Amino acid sequence: MTIKQLRYFTAIAEERQITAAAQKLHIAQPPLSYQLAALESELGVRLVTRGPRGVELTDAGELFYRRAKQILDMTASAAREAESCERGMRGVLSLGTVSSSGGTVPFPGMLAFTKDYPEVRFEIHEGNTYAIIEMLEKGIVDLGVVRTPFAGDRFHCRYSSPEPMMAVAVPGHSLGGENGVTLGELSCAPLILYRRFEALVREAFAAEGLPVQVCCLNDDARTTYTWAMKGFGVGILPRSELSVLNPQGLLCREVLSRRLVTRIAVIWEKGRYLSPLARRFVDLFSTGPGVQGTAHAAGRESGRIS
Repeated sequence: MTIKQLRYFTAIAEERQITAAAQKLHIAQPPLSYQLAALESELGVRLVTRGPRGVELTDAGELFYRRAKQILDMTASAAREAESCERGMRGVLSLGTVSSSGGTVPFPGMLAFTKDYPEVRFEIHEGNTYAIIEMLEKGIVDLGVVRTPFAGDRFHCRYSSPEPMMAVAVPGHSLGGENGVTLGELSCAPLILYRRFEALVREAFAAEGLPVQVCCLNDDARTTYTWAMKGFGVGILPRSELSVLNPQGLLCREVLSRRLVTRIAVIWEKGRYLSPLARRFVDLFSTGPGVQGTAHAAGRESGRIS
């Protein structure tokens, strides 16, 4: 099995046609069909089924496609690291980012950096915290940009300052006053939560002996915002996320609880080589507004992944 075969197979899996895959790869169709047959023969399984309109992946093919993509991503990452070591401040910096980091990353220092080093290109991989940590462990990304809480014992972490959670809702909801809203005032409201914050929110209410009513759990902070905007309830979001969403016409109140705070963190694996580009990014993040230094063991900050 070769990298070329993996690349050929992923093209077939994504195009779902041998002819289209061959065109994408800039090769003739017969060699591509031969390499697919050779790969299936070596594995001893059928990866695709052929039909009049193209090909479909078998169950084995679906699994193999996911693994092949990971291998190709790791191969590309290894090449980037070698290139970065040789070329210094040139090449590609690969970042894994969560959706709720948009209010912090990109930050102004990154724009100045690209002007100083025009041969640098950013490659962004998006996902939830679980996915970003998995990308780091597999070497697919150089750095992760995640949000607390997360299990950070295996990582070096550079944190931004703590930021409060915000309650957002359409006019008509009772959301405290201009100075903010208390947990007591939210205890009877239907809450819309990004799933990662559920435990944090429930623990904050429980600490004050208050009930909590969750009407919607979801897997993206932007979904929380959308449901709140449609009037389904009160969304709970990090403050920096609102700077990206620009919630015109919504009520926005700071949640007055010291327990309901979160941070953005840049993380990288302990003991792993950090390229000059990655080190420079960490340095830039460290000098940005509200960044509070490095924590080598983040257990006291992070809590658990949820």
